Amino acid sequence: MARPLTHRYTRPMSKSPRLRFRVLTFALVAVAFFAGLSIDHVARAARHDPGQRYKPLDVFSEVLAYIENNYVEEVKEKDLVYGAVDGMLAKLDPHSMFMRPDVYKSMKDETSGEFDGLGLELTQKDDQLTVVSPIADSPGERAGIQPNDRIVEIDGAPTREMPIAEAIRRMKGAAGTKVVLKIMREGFTAPQALTLIRDRIRTVSVESRIVDKDRGYVYVKVKSFQDRTDRFLKKALDDARGGLQGEIRGLVLDLRNDPGGLLDQAVRVADRFLAKGVIVTTEGRNKQNVEVERAKEKDTEPGYPMIVLVNKGTASASEIVAGALQDHGRAVIMGTQTFGKGSVQTVIELEDGSGLKLTIARYFTPKHRSIQELGITPDVVVADAAPLARNEDDQPAERDLKRHIRNDAAQASPVPVSTSAADDYQLRTAVDYLKAVNIFRSNLADPQSKAAQNQGQPVRGRE
Repeated sequence: MARPLTHRYTRPMSKSPRLRFRVLTFALVAVAFFAGLSIDHVARAARHDPGQRYKPLDVFSEVLAYIENNYVEEVKEKDLVYGAVDGMLAKLDPHSMFMRPDVYKSMKDETSGEFDGLGLELTQKDDQLTVVSPIADSPGERAGIQPNDRIVEIDGAPTREMPIAEAIRRMKGAAGTKVVLKIMREGFTAPQALTLIRDRIRTVSVESRIVDKDRGYVYVKVKSFQDRTDRFLKKALDDARGGLQGEIRGLVLDLRNDPGGLLDQAVRVADRFLAKGVIVTTEGRNKQNVEVERAKEKDTEPGYPMIVLVNKGTASASEIVAGALQDHGRAVIMGTQTFGKGSVQTVIELEDGSGLKLTIARYFTPKHRSIQELGITPDVVVADAAPLARNEDDQPAERDLKRHIRNDAAQASPVPVSTSAADDYQLRTAVDYLKAVNIFRSNLADPQSKAAQNQGQPVRGRE
C-alpha cells in the first residue's frame, strides 16, 4: 500500500539584501531578454509601473532563492531558469518554444538543409507529440512514420506534455546512433515500437523531372522552404525547359508532406507564378503590425496549366503558397485537406546562444481567409490511394469477341506514363487533369477545324 505523503512546512527564510537583489536582478534580466526590452527599461518599469506589471517577479525570485538554498540536492541555476522559461512558453501555443543552445543550433542547421537526426517535423496536439510530416528520404520516412502519427515514447520516456524542444533534443544525436520511438496511429490497437538509426540528413529542398516529354508536362516537388528554395525552383524549371527543348506546357507542383519553413521563401515561390496581387497578409496582436506581401511581374512564369498537390502533411509555408495560388485561380489544388497552421513565428537569438521561437502573427490568404485549424480545402479531392475496383483486365473488349470486325488503322499503343506517376495515384490523377485541360483548350481554340473534320462523315446507327 502506498504510504501517505508527509508535508513539511518551512518558515520563510530571511534572505540577505544582497542575495535578494542578485536574484531579482537576474529575473529582470531574463524578462528583458525574452520581451526584447532593455534591462534599464524593465528596471524602470518595475519601479514606476502603477499597475506593478512586474510584481510577480518577486514570487519568481523567492522560489529561486528557496530552491538554491534549501533543495535537498544542488541544482544548477541555469537549469532552474531554463525550466521556468520552458514552463512559461508551455502556456502559449504549441509552436512557441524556448530552445536551449544545442536545440537552437540544430534548428539553424535544419533551415540550411543539413543536420543529424530523424527528419521529423513535430507539433503538440491535445498534449500529444504529433508528427506533421517526415522529411523525404529521412530515417523517419524510411521507417514508415506518417503525418498525424503520435509519438508516445522516446527511448522509454513518455512524451505526454513533454515540451517539443525537449522531444527534439532527445531525438537529435550523432549519425549512426539508435533511438526507439513508440508510435500510435489510427487503426493501431496498441503503440508500436520502432528502432530508428539517426542519419546525416542533407535535404535538397526541390526535386523535379519531366513526366511527359511529348506533352511538355513537368513535375516539381518542394520538400521544405529553406534558405535557397526559390533559387532551386528556378533552376528546376529552367532545366526542365532545357530537357523539353521548349516551353513547359503543364506543371504539377507537389507540396505534399512539406512541413513549411521560411516565410520569405514561400512568398518568393508563390511570386514566381503570380504577376500581381496579394500573396499573403500577416496581422499581429489586435490586428496591429499588418504586413502585406505582393507579387511582382518580374521573372513570372508563363501561364501554363498548373496543379498543386497537397495532403495532411502540407503545413505552414506550403499552405501559404497553396492558398495564394488557389485564391488567384492560378492553379487547381488537388489532394486532401492540409494541416491548418495559420500562424507566423519569429526566432530570436538570445545572449547565451539559446533561442526563442515566438508566434507573433496570424496569416491570411489573398481573399483574407485564415486557414488556422481549418487548412486548405482542395478544389479536387483525391485520396492518396486509388479506390478498390474490379480488375478491368478481366472485362472483355470488342477485340476479344469472336469474328469481330478488324480495324485497318494502326493498332493503338498505350500512352507511356512515368513509372513514378504510375505508382502515385494522386500524381497520375494530376497528369490526367492536365491532359484534359489541353484537350479542352485545343478544341476551344480551333472549333471550326474540328467541325470540318466531322463534316461528310456518316452518322452511325446505335444498336
